Order: sequence, then structure tokens, then C-alpha cells
Amino acid sequence: MLVPLSWLRQYTDIDADAETFAERMILSGSNVETVRTFGKDIKGVVIGRVLSVERHENSDHLFICRVDVGADTRTIVTGAPNVSPGILVPVALHGSELPGGIRIKKGKLRGVMSEGMICSPEELGFDDKVTPISSKDGIWILPDEFEVGADAPTAMCLDETVVDFEITPNRPDCLSILGMAREAAAVFGAPLRYPNTDAPIASQHTAADFIRVEIRRPDLCGRYAARAAEDIVIGESPWWLQRRLMFAGMRPINNIVDITNYVMLEYGHPIHAFDIRTIAGGVIIVDTAKDGETFTTLDNVTRTLRGDMLLINDGEKGVAIAGVMGGLNSEIEADTRTILVEAANFNPSGVRLTSKALGIRSEASSRFEKGVSAELSGAAADRVCALIAETGAGRVAAGIVDNYPGKAERASIRVRVDRMNALLGTTIGADEMANMLERLEMDVAREPGILRVTPPHVRIDLTEEVDFSEEIGRMYGYDRLDATLHRDNVEVVVPRSLSLRETVRGTLTAMGLSEIQTYSFVSPEGADRIGLPADSPARDFVRLRNPLGEENSVMRTALLPNMLEILKGNFNRSNANVKLFEIGNTFLNAGAGTLPTERLSLSVGAYGVWGFFELKGVVEGVLRRLGIEGAIFESAADTGTYHPGRCARVFLPGSDEVAADRRAIGLLGEIHPDVRAAYDIGADVWGAEIDLEYVIGRADLTRRYEPLDRYPAVTRDVSLLTTEDVTVGAVTEIIAQTGGKLLERAELFDVYRGKQIPDGMKSLSFSLTYRAPDRTLTDEEVAKTHEKILKAIEENTGAGLREV
Repeated sequence: MLVPLSWLRQYTDIDADAETFAERMILSGSNVETVRTFGKDIKGVVIGRVLSVERHENSDHLFICRVDVGADTRTIVTGAPNVSPGILVPVALHGSELPGGIRIKKGKLRGVMSEGMICSPEELGFDDKVTPISSKDGIWILPDEFEVGADAPTAMCLDETVVDFEITPNRPDCLSILGMAREAAAVFGAPLRYPNTDAPIASQHTAADFIRVEIRRPDLCGRYAARAAEDIVIGESPWWLQRRLMFAGMRPINNIVDITNYVMLEYGHPIHAFDIRTIAGGVIIVDTAKDGETFTTLDNVTRTLRGDMLLINDGEKGVAIAGVMGGLNSEIEADTRTILVEAANFNPSGVRLTSKALGIRSEASSRFEKGVSAELSGAAADRVCALIAETGAGRVAAGIVDNYPGKAERASIRVRVDRMNALLGTTIGADEMANMLERLEMDVAREPGILRVTPPHVRIDLTEEVDFSEEIGRMYGYDRLDATLHRDNVEVVVPRSLSLRETVRGTLTAMGLSEIQTYSFVSPEGADRIGLPADSPARDFVRLRNPLGEENSVMRTALLPNMLEILKGNFNRSNANVKLFEIGNTFLNAGAGTLPTERLSLSVGAYGVWGFFELKGVVEGVLRRLGIEGAIFESAADTGTYHPGRCARVFLPGSDEVAADRRAIGLLGEIHPDVRAAYDIGADVWGAEIDLEYVIGRADLTRRYEPLDRYPAVTRDVSLLTTEDVTVGAVTEIIAQTGGKLLERAELFDVYRGKQIPDGMKSLSFSLTYRAPDRTLTDEEVAKTHEKILKAIEENTGAGLREV
């Protein structure tokens, strides 16, 4: 909420500079995001009047202007398409200074000396979004109320400080200048002044002569107040009104639109104005739309409505979507002469659902969906009429048509003084506490130890006793509250799953990998890019109802697409030797009306440093750190994501350590060249994705004591010649099953293909270690077991000893 301090001071007296004001407001609970000053860095800019405009003979887009700047007349060359004789403009003379440290000097443009610059609002420090509609595409055309030659910052009152407040959803009353003035008045102990709402009645008609109001859905519309004004003259707003709108972040359009926007900012109550000629039958009917009904809004977009959306209708058609946006068929035109001023109160949930369903986010909807007091409607309508009369925009009709079926009395709430002090850790007396609340415009009745408090109608957030502890605390001053520790005995226990995740993080970091974190909302195209089969369960996404875009429209079913995106970004930035990991949740669709199945996964990705066995070693290292031994790696050729000859599926043995009971926990290998190309990564990429949730469930970090071996080991190396289709995992499993109790371990130390090896064959070299816990093994015992292993390998795989 942008609050110009000069506007705020219209309603309360603040005896403090901007810095002190912001600090005091922060300490009272109003969070200040920025404090911005305007005008102080503008020097040498004056008000000028364009006397003549000629086209530059050496340019098709430049104009040569003669401009009266008071002391004399200057020649200025400009490219602004909206320049014309007779207009008032801000002129930066030779030697002037503009925001951003820009200094203006005279110089020749296409052979013509330009003695200054005619400025646009942006060049004087304003954002493009607040530029007056008449000056949107060029120089700033000023209202014809300034003296030629006057200093522009002084005459236009550009010396301003704007404070940007962050308004929390529970304080919709602060989405207004009056709301922030009420807060400031309470903080600084100053009186609050309300704006004038009395409009002189110059019309012979009453509002009831023009309109009647019927509310058919009082559950969605609690109040509808309507006033009328005639002999409207559509034109430019006076500068004081334009100025306040611009500093508050709104673009001036014309006097009627500006007045409705001004009152919305002033009171926090949205206002809408209709051309009375377009209201058929002289009636407003507030009712829900017909299911499938179409309606064209002010932005010239035709929208299809649902039967639960509230629509403002006349006797024949819809004229506005309640609380969201008006209709193109009833907007104010240049020849509008009589207007209907609507100040209505709509159900917050209804407005929010309609706004979300139609994809419309307006200033009105953002206020209504947070809650607007129905008591404001009458005052807001009166304020609009007062401004119409004050600015000479038209004649106000007498009376108001006010349909108010949902009026509720303000309820008083019992507030215990001792309870407030106990919550805040203070010793504030009842009278002091009551004074704090009265400064916030609350009615307080004093009883022994109790305050009966009636909050103002705009404070719809105050409904229970505990709500007042915040009001008292912030008026007392958060900086004055003593810091205390929580008194409960709470034992902090780190969940096992979280602790083991940290163990995995530490293990991977120690291996030299860097952790990444990516979004859970992803694009469905990721499944195509990593080559998932058409029938893969990972393609059954959980889709978001209202995504920010297609690239964030589904919940991820795998971590690998995000990993490859990060690797791509690193490769494009020429980062060499990248090793990454991510621990995150995946979400599998469990069917309509059911929450998705959420599982923890581990993703690993690298390029430039690894091969298959290094990646396999990383996965084995994580499993070993979690106390899991015996992982089985088997070739996998049907994944679509990985290279068919350089990929393995990882299994963990079951409880009985037989293949039938084992569990697949993931895949690892080289990313398929087609997948790598889809991500534009020009290097071999290695990746893995592991079901970490299952792995953590199997983890066992128990450390068991094992005594040092008392008897020596016997080591035998063996080189086997086998065909390419025989996997290392298959041979290792045969060795483990056949070696019995004497085999301590078996390790592969070489895989060789070369001149001595026939085509289609490979050499696998293992180191086998034998040991008995109770004796020194004899050569005969070792040879017997060793021969048994070799025979089992030959019978099951056809592999034999390689002759050297």
C-alpha cells in the first residue's frame, strides 16, 4: 500500500520526519517495505507553454517547438507524438538536473539547436504505470492551471515522500489512506480528521428518480448503496487529485474514473460508476449469473460465467461482475451526462472464487476478497458525490438508494486486563490499556478488572478477546516488551527420517558432490524429454488447478528432469566437472479425490568427471553408510532414459536374501544420448535416481563390535573369460552363494577387453579372500572351496579360467 505522506497529513498531524515516522510505524506493527522520496533531485525544470510546432525537415519523427518558459522563448526539438500548440509542459532547461543524475545540455539535433528538453513523467521520476492517460506515449501534458515560468517541482508539489506498507491479509482496513491515518494517529497520539462527505445538492432530482435496487442474493451482497449525479462533464481531473493518485500508484484517466479510484484508495471501499443510459428499466438487480452466460468486461474480453458467480444486472442484461470488474456495455463514455454511483458490499469468498475462476485480479477484487465493512458503503458513495461537486464534474442528485439487508450491530467483547498482561508479560493498568484502545477508535466501557470493548466497524479482524492482546502490545510498543523464554519443558527430538537424510547429505558432500534444491511444480514435458515410456506411471501427473504457467502445471513424479535442467545450466556457463545431488519428494497420482502418494527420492547427476563405476561407487557408499550391504546391480536396457549398454537397475535383497524377495530401489547409468541432446548438454552425463524413502526404512546404523581376526587370510586371484552377456553381478552372486563360510569377501578389480581377448568376450578378474574364525586354513581346504566356486561359475555362466 503506497501512502504519500502529504495525503496522509490531510487526516492527521504527524510531527515527525519520514525516517522517524517509518520507524515508529514499524514498532507499532505496520511493516514498512520502502520509503521513497520524489522531487529533491530535480533542478532547473520549469513550466512552459508550447507556442508552435513544426516538423523537422531532416527527420520524419522529430518536431521543432517554440516554447514560452516565462523569461523568454526557447527552441526545443522533441520526438513526442503528442506535442501540440497551446499545451503546458515541464521543460528541462540547459544545465538542469533530472532524477538518476541526468544533466540536460543544449545541443544540435539534425542540424537544429535544441535549448532544453520537454519532459515525460518517467523522466521526472514516475513509473510508466502511473503516467496520465493523456501523456502515456509522450511528453507530460499538464493541466492548464500552472503559471508559465514557475519552478515545476514547486508548482506541481513534486517534493513528496511515499511510504510503501506491507499490509497483512487480516488488516484490510489498512488498504486505505484513512486506515493508515487511523494507525498513525493512534501511534503519534494525534486526532483523526475525516474527509468531507456533504455534497451540495444542485439537481432537482433524487437518486430514486433514476434507480431502484433489488438484492436477490443477500448472502452474497450485504449492502448496495446507489447515488446519482447529472450534467456530468467528462474531462481531466484537477492536478491535486491526479498528483495524489500518481504517488499512490494509480494512473489518472478522467475525472469520474479518477474520483472513484481516489475514494477507493481513501476509504478502502471499491466504487463503480455506470452510465445511467445503459441501465435498462432503471433497475439494478443483484443476482447470480445463468450457468454458461457470457459477459464482456471492461478489458473487452468475453468471459463465460458459472451459476454461482454474482452478477449486477439491469432490467435486461448483466452490467458488472460483482466486486471484480464492470461491463463494457455500461462504461463511462465521453458523452456521458448522468451517472449511477455504486458502493456495494460483497461476500469475500464469493468474490475470491469468481476472481480466481475468471483469472481477473483487480484492485476491487483484492480488497473485497479480504473483507470490506458494509458500514463504509454509504460514506464512500457520499464522498464520491462530494468530490464530483467539489471538482465541478457535475450536479449531485439528492438522497441515496440504500438496500441494506445484512446490517449487523457492533458487538462488544469482554477483555480481561490480567489476561492481557499475562499474555504480554506486562503490568499495564486498566486505564492505560483503555486509552490505547480508544486511540484506535474503539469504544471502551470500564468495569473492575474488565474492559468491554466495541471495535470500529472497519476492524473486522477483532472478534475474540485474544485479538486485543496484539492491539495493546503494539500500542504499548513491541520494543518495550521483555524478551522471555518459553516456560514449557519441550523435548526436541529429531525424527529418524530427517536424521538419516542429514546422514545421506553429509556422505554425498564428503564425496565431493554439491546439493541442489528445485521446485516440486514442473512441466509435463519433462517426461517426454527424459524418454519415459507412454505407459509409465510417472506420466500420470497430479495437475494443478490454477498453475502460474505450463512450466509449473504438474507435480513432479521424478527428480531427474530437474537435475538435467540444472546440469544444462552449468554446462551452458562452462562449469567443468559438475557433481550434484538432490533429496526431494516425488508425487504419484493416487486417483481422483485422493491425495497423491508422496515419496522421498535421491537424485545424482554429473558430467566431466565420472564413469559408470564411479557412479556405482557413490550409490554403494550411501548404502554402506546407512548400514545396508549386499546391493545387487543388474544390467537394464529398456529404460528409455539411460544408455542401454551402460545402465544398471539396483536391488536390495529381501529378508531371506533370495532373488524372489528382493526390491528394486532405482536406476543408475549414463544418460541416453537422445535425452542428453534434448537438454543440449554436450558432454557425457551420468545420473541416478534412488527410492530414498525405502532405503531409509531399511537403514541400520547400529555399530557392532567385531574382534580382530586371529588367523591369517588366504587370497586367490582369478581371471575369468566369459561372453559379454554375462554380468558382473551374476558372477558375484554365484561366488557369494557357493563360497560358504570360508569365503570372507570377493572383489572385482579388473574388466578387460583387448587383443588377447576374442571378439564378443571379456575378462573379469576377482580377488577372493578366504578365512576361518577358529583356525588357520590349509591349502587343501582353500583349494577345495576355490574349485567349487570355479565349477559353479562355469556351470551357470559358461565362464572359464583365462589362460595367461
